[in-house]
Amino acid sequence: MKLETERLIITEFAPDMAYDVHRNSLDEDTRRFVPDEVFETEEDAKETVDFLISCYGGESGPFVYPILRRDGINLGYVQLAPIGEGWEIGYHIAKQYTGKGYASEAVRAFLPYMMEQAGIKQVHGICISENAASRKVMEKCGFVLVFEGQGEYQETVQNICRYLFPR
Repeated sequence: MKLETERLIITEFAPDMAYDVHRNSLDEDTRRFVPDEVFETEEDAKETVDFLISCYGGESGPFVYPILRRDGINLGYVQLAPIGEGWEIGYHIAKQYTGKGYASEAVRAFLPYMMEQAGIKQVHGICISENAASRKVMEKCGFVLVFEGQGEYQETVQNICRYLFPR
């Protein structure tokens, strides 16, 4: 897969992207909001990148794709992952690149394409309530807030928001 927007390229992972995945995962926002996506070593990131590459040919996901700026800089990723009640959108932009609209631009390009490819009618978006940046991305991309309150997130009970993207 290769999707292009005005500023971005969303493509498949390559093994040589492990260093960027490692580096992009170490910021305080990743540690706070998605601690299971922190890769302390490049080797940890390489194992995950290898696994994600192996998922591309299947139908069960997760389907995770790097977001590159047109100059080749790896900004983060966008994903569609299976959850108990369907599919969930996920995205991360490394801290040094946030606040520029990259996540929203990537989600707007990725979501309709992936929904069409997989025949998915709805996608969930779940985040910690205090993650204002993630909430803003979902709202800008047409997700509707359907729940806010106590819920399971990252294997603990926290204040969360659940959004839904109708097709």
